Amino acid sequence: MKLKIIIGGIVVIAGIVLGALNFLESNVEYTDFSTAERTNKKVQVKGEWIKDQPTSFDGEKVKFSFYMKDEANRVSKVVLDGAKPNNFELATSVVAKGKFANGEFHASEVLTKCPSKYEGTSESVQKSL
Repeated sequence: MKLKIIIGGIVVIAGIVLGALNFLESNVEYTDFSTAERTNKKVQVKGEWIKDQPTSFDGEKVKFSFYMKDEANRVSKVVLDGAKPNNFELATSVVAKGKFANGEFHASEVLTKCPSKYEGTSESVQKSL
């Protein structure tokens, strides 16, 4: 009976520790490129894709790269481990999750915000009034 209680206690403690580690890993703060470079932690950077800068995809390494300007107007190269996100060309803003390495922001995930087809233009709103 005591052995079952000890094993149950170990399982509960292990579950709590794993849950706490998972929470800390998923808790990623928003920042800019300068702060991300200084802290060397995994962060989220919000900005916009610089369309007149080159983009590339390396099929062998499965890496997509582009240039992004953060909210502090700093431009940096972003290297995504994966393919180009869907609707990337339509994005009004981009959020890259990752950290700096070798002068580039290496992203594990890139999220795009595209204009909604349900949002009306200011002209259509004024006409309906």
